[in-house]
Formats: sequence, structure tokens, C-alpha cells
Amino acid sequence: MPIVPDNKKINLQEAISIGIGGMVGGGIFAVLGLAVSLAQGGTPIAFFFAGIIACLTAYSYSKLSLAFPDRGGTVKFINQGFGKTVFSGAINNLLWISYIIMLSLYASAFGSYAPNLYVITGNTSLDFHIYLSGIIILATVINYYSIAVVSKIESYAVIIKLIILIGFVIIGFYGLFGNPSVEQLSVSNWESPLLLLTGGMVIFVAYEGFELIANAAPDIINPEINIPKAYNYSVWFVVCLYVVIAIVTVGSLSFDTIAKSEDYVLAEAAKPMLGKVGFTIITVAALISTFSAINASLYGGSRVSFEVAEDDELPHHLTSKLWNQPVGLIITAVLTLLIANTLELESISTAGSAGFLLIFAIVNYVAYKLSKEINGKGTISFLGFIMCSSAFVTLMIQQYTSNFVGVIVIITLLLSCFILEYLYKNQESRKNINKDVNKS
Repeated sequence: MPIVPDNKKINLQEAISIGIGGMVGGGIFAVLGLAVSLAQGGTPIAFFFAGIIACLTAYSYSKLSLAFPDRGGTVKFINQGFGKTVFSGAINNLLWISYIIMLSLYASAFGSYAPNLYVITGNTSLDFHIYLSGIIILATVINYYSIAVVSKIESYAVIIKLIILIGFVIIGFYGLFGNPSVEQLSVSNWESPLLLLTGGMVIFVAYEGFELIANAAPDIINPEINIPKAYNYSVWFVVCLYVVIAIVTVGSLSFDTIAKSEDYVLAEAAKPMLGKVGFTIITVAALISTFSAINASLYGGSRVSFEVAEDDELPHHLTSKLWNQPVGLIITAVLTLLIANTLELESISTAGSAGFLLIFAIVNYVAYKLSKEINGKGTISFLGFIMCSSAFVTLMIQQYTSNFVGVIVIITLLLSCFILEYLYKNQESRKNINKDVNKS
């Protein structure tokens, strides 16, 4: 969720910054190499596919944000569409879990890039786990210390990473001239349409951050004009940025080199242009981006658990505080440590993308269902619902053969969310019946 003080008014530029900052976090650094491994020369197309789905969903979010401005954002929209039922509770719980998965992805990216600057033990695998665990613990401490510090880190990080990435793109395009790897972008090096689509869906997590604008909607100045602009400008800017980054990366490095440096490929792509200096600069940018994303997502995850508990979809214990923050903060941090240290990057990315595709499909359906009430075009929202749903099914089918563990993780998480919500609602219902009996 966006980290802004209560009652602080947000202008258009700040709202766009929230959307861009949410998307250009650690996602592009974590999943770019994975996208190339799936889509090969068609990686820019894969990012574009994912971007189209993000744009359609952003339309539904903009209409729902105008009709139901609330700091609960996605949680509010789902409850508005389905009421406070087992289904809505399970999906909102999935949103919290998806935040945790995103945190795991960012931490994994940090753990992959950090050893390029400093080796601690001489064992790359061990260093990876030390770095990713250390950064989660540090971010948790900072969140407990001061939300204001988290907000400042995020504000500065957005500027720094955009300057570095835009510089990378400008210099990278110049470096493409005469580079033999440019031929890899030709259609003959694209994977099949199914793999292009799947590649886009596996890395869809790189786009999910635009939904943070919804949480800031109550505080945005002149919302009728600025909310739609904030969604459109931020999403289209990031789509263009990601597509160009993919072009520069695939056109600068051979597929073999990309495969060898899959976990930190963006830094490797800076080498042909700027040598070791470029590699170091992009590595630093990746560390800043993933660190700020972890900071912000820890706060966001704890707030989601708080909002869901307030709506009686999780135990009310989660509305209590441990020290000065919701108890969900420490739970989110512990679960992130567990997932990041046990699952492979592709399984984490697949689970995160699947979670958000399903959530976005449901939000699109809510916008379609309430299209008259929110003054929206139902056709666009329904198309967003169909595309998110189809992308989710396609991702599950393709990953079943290539990443079975990832599919098992997704199914387990979904079933857990529904079963736990059912048990919780059933228990609360019995408590209420007993109270009524005792009163009578």
C-alpha cells in the first residue's frame, strides 16, 4: 500500500509516482532473465502481452476507485462485489498471501544481486540465503522503527531507479548498433505463441503494483480527472519501459550468456555498453529497488491483513498491535523468510503471477457486475476478466509440465485460503449463535 500520512492530499504527479513505484520495484530485476528463458527473442512481446492485461485491469480499478474510494483498495472492491462471504474472504486472504510471495520474489532478487558486489563466505548459495534473510530482517526493523523512514526510502528509491533504468535504455539503444546479438530479436528466434503468452504471465508480477493507487484514492486531489490519469499514465509508461528494457537486454547478450546470468541478467546486460562500471551501477540500482520494494510491501502486507481482519474475514487478533505496528507485520516477515528460503525463483514468480491474475480477474468481474453503478464500460471490464482468467488457466497448464512444484504451491495456497476462511466463518457463526442463546 502507498505509504502516505493520514489526511495528506496527493496530486497527480504523486499518484503516478505511487503507481510507477509499485510496478518498477524489484519485479523487473527478478524476472527478466526468467522471461527470456521462456520467450527467447520474443521477450518484448511477452512483456507487451502482460502489459495489455494490466492496462485493461487498470481501467476497472480506476472506475472502482472513483466509485468506492477507500484505503482498503482491492479488499474494499471485492467485498463491494460479493459481500462479506467465504468467497470474498478467501480472495482477500489470497491478496495478503500474494503480498508475501511478492516480498519473497524481491528478497530473492536482492539475494541474487548482492553477492556480485561482495562475497561473504565464498559459497554463492549460502551468500544468497544470508543476503535475502538479512534484508527482510533489516526492513522489518525499519518498519517497526518508523513508517516515515520507510516513506522517505521509497520516495528517493523511485527517483534513483528510474534515472538509472532510463539511462540504461538510452545507452543500451546506442549500443545495439553493430551488436551481433540484435539478430536474436528476429521473429525466427521467438518461441511459440503459447510460450510467449506464458512468458508474459509468469512475469506478470512485474506489473501488479499499479493497484496501490486504489489505496491512495481517498486522498487524491480532483479524483475524477486525476485517478484515471494516474492509472493510465503509470501503466503505459511502465509497459513501454519494460518492452524497451527487454529489447536492449535480448539485443545485447547472447542467449547462453543470459541463461548463465539469469538471476542478475539486467546487470550483465550493462557490461557490453559500460563494462564493469555499468554492471556495478545496475547491481546497485537492483539492490536499492528491491530493498525499497521490500520495505513498502512489508508495510502493505501488514495493512492488508489489518483491513481484512477489520472486515471480519480474518481473526480480530490481527487488528491488534505488536510494539507500534499491526501484528500482521511480524507474521508477514516470518512467512516471507520461510518462502524465500525454500522455493525456487520460478515457483515464487509463478505463484505470485497466478495469485494476482486471479485477484485481478475477480476485480474486473466486479467492475463488470457493477458497471452501471460505477459508470463504467462493462465490455472493457468483461474483456479484462476473460483475459485474466484465460491467462491464469494458460499459466497453470503450461507450468504443469515445466514447473510442477509451482502449480502445487498455487493450488495449495488457493485451497488453504478457502478452507481456512470457511472454518473461520463457521466458527464465528457458532459463536454468534451461542451468544444469542445465552442472551435469551
